[in-house]
Amino acid sequence: MNRDHILFIIGRINYKVNRFLIRELKKHHIKGIAPSHGEILGALLIRERLQMKELAEIIDKDKSTITALVNKLMVLGYVEKAKDDDDSRISIISLTQKGKALKPSFLEVSKTMCARAYDGISESDKEKLYVLLMKLNKSL
Repeated sequence: MNRDHILFIIGRINYKVNRFLIRELKKHHIKGIAPSHGEILGALLIRERLQMKELAEIIDKDKSTITALVNKLMVLGYVEKAKDDDDSRISIISLTQKGKALKPSFLEVSKTMCARAYDGISESDKEKLYVLLMKLNKSL
């Protein structure tokens, strides 16, 4: 095994996952959403309302990137932005009804992707892989 190719392989996996997600979203008639938008929508499907700062921390992207992604999702009608009641400097992002309606499709796409990705991989190997990838992620 050529260990120097590990990061290359991780990059290829990321590319393939993104391509798969885009294809599956189109099958569900969800257009205009890239995988990076899916990270924001996924976080909001779990927490419902998040500050921009919290979104940046959860998906590990800088605030300017989050702002651009959120603005696109607002144009598409999936999220809305409001000022915090206590501190007007803080923007709160939440899903619209259209955004909430994505949940069944997102769950189905996620389930399909995981089933395909983990086919033939034991629970023990998945756990080991998770631990190693978390170590690698933390070191970067």
